[in-house]
Amino acid sequence: MLFPFKSILAALAAVAVSATATLATPVLKPLVTVDWLKDHIGDEDLVVLDIRPASADDKTAAYEGGHVPGAISAPYPGAWRAKRDGVPAQMPSVEALEAYLGGIGVTNGKAVVVVPSGKSSSDFSAGTRVYWTLKELGLDNLAVLDGGTRAWTEADLDLSTNKVAPTPEKFTAAPNPEIIISTDEVAEDLGTKTVLLDARPEAFFTGETQHKLAPRPGRLPGAVSLDQDTFFDASTGKLKPKAELSLIASAKVGDPQADIVSYCNTGHWASANWFVLHELLGYRHVKLYDASMVGWTMDPKRPVDLGAPNKS
Repeated sequence: MLFPFKSILAALAAVAVSATATLATPVLKPLVTVDWLKDHIGDEDLVVLDIRPASADDKTAAYEGGHVPGAISAPYPGAWRAKRDGVPAQMPSVEALEAYLGGIGVTNGKAVVVVPSGKSSSDFSAGTRVYWTLKELGLDNLAVLDGGTRAWTEADLDLSTNKVAPTPEKFTAAPNPEIIISTDEVAEDLGTKTVLLDARPEAFFTGETQHKLAPRPGRLPGAVSLDQDTFFDASTGKLKPKAELSLIASAKVGDPQADIVSYCNTGHWASANWFVLHELLGYRHVKLYDASMVGWTMDPKRPVDLGAPNKS
């Protein structure tokens, strides 16, 4: 069967237009490299969020001192955390986040790269916490810059001191209940096959120390310890190679199909474990416990374990 020449040209033109439309918004993997970001800076539908400062002792004007060109300042914790139902450092209301994100240029259909400092594993957790928040609100085309601003500067790439004024957008959330879990739901998981994964350092896990906002020390009963720092390579400021991440996760969790609750003190460190397992390694049933031990221990009737786990 012969096709008219004009029809063939029209079909080819349609394919070209479709391809151009597809390429307008970059499709992200959860973790992107400096080389990737360098090649895509300036893409029309890419929003780069500089989330520094990322810790209580980093309140200097890091953004004004130099940032990835084109990045918008969206400091963490800032508008990313709020007190809710008496529990501090929670994800703010959907309405508050819709207003904030729209104000900094985040909207449905755009790709977002989150850029932490790259100073430490806890700083990487700031990036994954922002990523998780965006994912919970229904955004999927997201990434964290592996190594953050540190990796950008170590690659001898220029920083910009020009403050980027975001163009306000309309953002409408579509909350994803599959990656968040409430205190009541965690209570129901106690004593089941659900893996309760503690992302904190060992001293918190055993109860030797506690978060300043937690009324009591301890861990969720039956929990497994996986300090989020284990996934991080301090010498590079990046995550360890994927094969190594997989071995670490497998040793602690086992079955990739297991139901997993990732928690810490306030849902900060826990986001790194959630990110590595759920986004990079394909563990599909991982939820983040936002209230974590600060929220859990507010009720004295809720049980905790203390000391080294009984391995018998």
